[in-house]
Amino acid sequence: MQSVWEKIKSLDAALQPEGVQRAPLWKFLLWLGAFGAVLLWGAYAAFLCWYKGLNQTNMNDAYGFALWIWADLAVIALGGGAFFTGFLRYIAGKKPLANIINYAVLIGFICYSSALLILGIDVGQPLRGWFIFWHANVHSMLTEVAFCLSCYFAVLCIEYLPLVLENRQLDRVPFIHNLSHNFHETMAVFAATGAFLSFFHQGSLGGVSGVLYSRPFGIREGVFIWPWTFFLFTWSAAAYGPSFTLMLTKITEGITRKKLVSDQVVDLLAKISGWMILTYLIAKVADTVYWALVTAPEKGFAFMDFYNGEGTAYGLWILVLELIIGGLIPAVILVIPKLRQNKALLIVAVVLAVVGVSINRWVMILQMLAVPLYPFESWYQYFPSWQEVATTILPVAYGVLLISLSHRYLPVFPQERELNPA
Repeated sequence: MQSVWEKIKSLDAALQPEGVQRAPLWKFLLWLGAFGAVLLWGAYAAFLCWYKGLNQTNMNDAYGFALWIWADLAVIALGGGAFFTGFLRYIAGKKPLANIINYAVLIGFICYSSALLILGIDVGQPLRGWFIFWHANVHSMLTEVAFCLSCYFAVLCIEYLPLVLENRQLDRVPFIHNLSHNFHETMAVFAATGAFLSFFHQGSLGGVSGVLYSRPFGIREGVFIWPWTFFLFTWSAAAYGPSFTLMLTKITEGITRKKLVSDQVVDLLAKISGWMILTYLIAKVADTVYWALVTAPEKGFAFMDFYNGEGTAYGLWILVLELIIGGLIPAVILVIPKLRQNKALLIVAVVLAVVGVSINRWVMILQMLAVPLYPFESWYQYFPSWQEVATTILPVAYGVLLISLSHRYLPVFPQERELNPA
């Protein structure tokens, strides 16, 4: 008679995709337990913020947007790999990307659900979240962001659902098998819808800082009703998002010690990301130069007024880190075939790209608020509380857990069996 542990192991094996090997169950459970503990720590911090209020944070009158909003904008930008890879696969016809689109959708699902979670904590009263839709402020860019963000998350749920239905045991049910197949047949419609929704909410997130006339660090000129930042945010998400997908793919391959995506697929997505980053940088540098030479002086500021904060971390090194180290260097590596086909340089490039876009979102949130508005004011100071740090780390643990469960029980990587013969 089988023991309970043997039955659990048998069930675990039966749920795994056919023809692949997974880590022993006890190792997998230890892995889940470690990140589950981090998740609980973050959940406790979130509970304190909901139960006791936002006095659990170190936000103040200057920093109404702080660590949470930076993390929110960063994960939305990094999750841009889902909508852009879907666009490339289903609309632009890049068929080889079918071998990485599942993982891109999974990453996008994690990023966008994490963004909604962060907003739920930041609002302080998540039970009133429906006010956004029922009592919408039609004059606010954030209203449009809330609508598009929610709708695109629904699209990601629909795109992730067929992968869940392809679980080895679920797929044996005829109804579920046919439902999954029909979802795949109509996926181009959802990919197009997702690209449309992402264009507007990514852009509007950038547009918020661009129209804040009282914040000269963020204010930008525009096209019709849209400031330049509207287009730069969308462009950067499409450019850097695929690099984040590639970075997590390489991390997953390193942890599992398996080849999960062929070099040809990686090379194609890396090349596209590289050219997108390079063209984005041209636009970003032009925007920065115009802002420094025209927009800022018109508001009574000199360029170095935004980078000489005494006693703060806001120095000129930030601009170098964003545009050169996190922009130009990865762009050059990813654009030149010999460089991006070097495995070590490829990893360096995608990591630097992720750092670059994260720094961009950081300066457009935290540095924008730190700059003093009057000559008699000093730079505003802010350091997050442990509750803010814990709730920001919470989505990371959640993401690791969902990726781990999806990889173990779902056919996330179609090429896994082919690249890892038994």
